[in-house]
Amino acid sequence: MSNYDIIYVPDPVLKTKSHEVQSITDDIRGQMDKMLQTMYDAPGIGLAANQVGILNRVIVMDLSDRENGEEAAPWLMANPEVIWESEEMSVMQEGCLSIPRQYADVERPASVRVKYVDYDGEQKEMEASGLLSHCVQHEIDHLNGVLFTDYLTSLKRNMMLKKVDKLKKQGLL
Repeated sequence: MSNYDIIYVPDPVLKTKSHEVQSITDDIRGQMDKMLQTMYDAPGIGLAANQVGILNRVIVMDLSDRENGEEAAPWLMANPEVIWESEEMSVMQEGCLSIPRQYADVERPASVRVKYVDYDGEQKEMEASGLLSHCVQHEIDHLNGVLFTDYLTSLKRNMMLKKVDKLKKQGLL
C-alpha cells in the first residue's frame, strides 16, 4: 500500500472544514489504514484526513513509543467530537506534519471527553488527558480547518510559514 502525500501550509484544504462520514465502509477503513501508515512513515503521532487532501472527518493517532519496542496502539476515529472539556488548562509544545519542523507552546483544556465512531462502525467515547488530550484536540481542530498556528500571535505564525516556505524552496519537503 502506498502512502498519501502530506499537504503543507499554506494549502487552502488545510483551512477547509471537513464533512461527516455517513457510515464506516471498506473505503473508509482503507482510508484509515493508509492514513495510519502515512502517519507512521512520516513519522508523526496524529494525522487528519484533510492533511492528505480528503475532506471527511477521519483522524488517526498513535502515541506509543514504537521505536523503543512498545506495541502500536492506534486510535482510528470517524466523526470525533469533544463533548466535555475540563476548566483546567494545559500548555504543551505542538508540531504538525503539515507545518514541518515548526513547534510552539499551545494552551488547551487539560482533559477532554470525545465521542467518535471506531474502525468497526461502533459509537465510542474516550477520555483523554496529557499528550493524548492535546493530540486529539489538535486533530479535531484540523477537521474544522484550524491549525495550531492559529493559536499563536500573527508574528509567530508568519515566521513559521516563512520557514516552511524556505524549506520547500530548498527542496527539503
